[in-house]
Amino acid sequence: MILGVTAAEKYVAAAYGIVFLVVLVYVLIIALKLGRLERELDELTGRVRERHEAEREQREKVPVG
Repeated sequence: MILGVTAAEKYVAAAYGIVFLVVLVYVLIIALKLGRLERELDELTGRVRERHEAEREQREKVPVG
């Protein structure tokens, strides 16, 4: 027994396909933004470490006691 696909079933399948593509594009955009934010965070962390090391070197050593 061969069943044909009705027009309504085609529209439902198309709607599911479109929703799937929209969600996929959304996830890809979020993944790209997350990657960019991680790179920026790494850069800022490096800058803070460099500044902290520079401040540590500039501190005057004072004898204690």
